[in-house]
Amino acid sequence: MKRRHLLGLGLLLPAGGFLFAPRRAMARTNQARTNQEGGVAVRGTDVVAYVTEGRARPGLPAFAHDWQGARWLFATAAHRDAFAADPARYAPAYGGFCAFAVSEGYTAPIDPEAWRIVEGRLFLNHDRGVHRRWERDMARRITRGDANWPRLARQ
Repeated sequence: MKRRHLLGLGLLLPAGGFLFAPRRAMARTNQARTNQEGGVAVRGTDVVAYVTEGRARPGLPAFAHDWQGARWLFATAAHRDAFAADPARYAPAYGGFCAFAVSEGYTAPIDPEAWRIVEGRLFLNHDRGVHRRWERDMARRITRGDANWPRLARQ
């Protein structure tokens, strides 16, 4: 019985450290894999606009910034410069892949109009229908996505 108890404790300790890790810190890591098409991140959407304007806004090639193997487009030079100064503040969770899909253990493309900021983190989803499903169980989906992302980011 004592051995079984110690084994259980040994399994919980590493998980406990992960569960209590600050979410903001996790947002700043594991972003090496980025959702991109033709080298352009998140379908060319200005990710700073989600934070500063509360909306999805197309970026322009004139205001591009290369970060972590992808070209990020912005609607203004000010947005580009803000991102360049602190990309972790604006970069979407899970490299810009669909948050619902990541919570299920796979990656999927996104619709820039299906988004939400939660505790300072930008989450994107495949479409508005998937986004509504993600929102119905958002806390659990974020926990599962955070657990799945390190493995998916390495693939």
